Amino acid sequence: MNKMQNIKYLFFALRPKQWLKNFFIFLPMLFGGRLFDSQITMEIIFAFILFSMASSSVYLFNDIIDLKNDKLHPLKKLRPLPSGKISVFQASFVASVLAIFLITFSFILDINFGYLIIIYLSFNIIYSMILKHFVVIDVFSIGFFFLLRILAGCIIAEVILSHWIVFCTVLLALFIGFNKRRHELKLLKKRAYGHRSVLDSYSPYFIDQMVSVITSSIVVVYMLYTVDGNTVRNVGSDHLIYSIPLVYYGIFRYLYLIHKRGKGGDPTNILLNDKKLQIDLILWVIVCITIVYFKF
Repeated sequence: MNKMQNIKYLFFALRPKQWLKNFFIFLPMLFGGRLFDSQITMEIIFAFILFSMASSSVYLFNDIIDLKNDKLHPLKKLRPLPSGKISVFQASFVASVLAIFLITFSFILDINFGYLIIIYLSFNIIYSMILKHFVVIDVFSIGFFFLLRILAGCIIAEVILSHWIVFCTVLLALFIGFNKRRHELKLLKKRAYGHRSVLDSYSPYFIDQMVSVITSSIVVVYMLYTVDGNTVRNVGSDHLIYSIPLVYYGIFRYLYLIHKRGKGGDPTNILLNDKKLQIDLILWVIVCITIVYFKF
């Protein structure tokens, strides 16, 4: 294998598609009225890059820990590390360099952001070693990771985000996490336990019951946010309610793709490959910007 191919596979091992999850860091700036503040925008972009580096470092660490089990997965076995395209030493070296670099620059950007990055990295290690083996707690841990992204955005944008948006973000993370577990059960079937021991404690029916509760909660919490007195006062308009149908459609479209199209294993791939979901997300962002910044 030549050097260029090795660099290519190392880059793929960073899972750049998953960096889309870190766009949650922009939400506090969007809803906090700081979108057109050039300095805040540049700092948020820098924070997004650092958080993406943190995510990649964690993915490499997880791939090392899960190497044996990933080789049993029909899709994960194709990743650079399980397939043998990169070595454990290379993955460990890149993960370590990324961690040192991003921690250093995180503290330079903002000391509180630096501490948050350390919490994110530390909790991911705890998750990989311990928490992912406990039913329900494994998915709640995913929700916590998304909460940290929101908090990071609040720190950099210097805003206090509505608790309704925070709740909605965590619920959305739980929604995605449980549906991912469902997809793993369907895909692996009897081999599920061999890949991830906690899957033995789940069943499609059990997951569907939790997803039903979470789906309703997401919509209700978002609706409460749009009509909350503080929201109306801060935004200067009560028209955020007009974004509710887009939230409904996005949730229903995602469920359709999972139950009728057999998707759900990777939410990033779903978003990148479904134009209707992309259009819905873009329209939601446009509606929110129009209402928050132009008082439509």
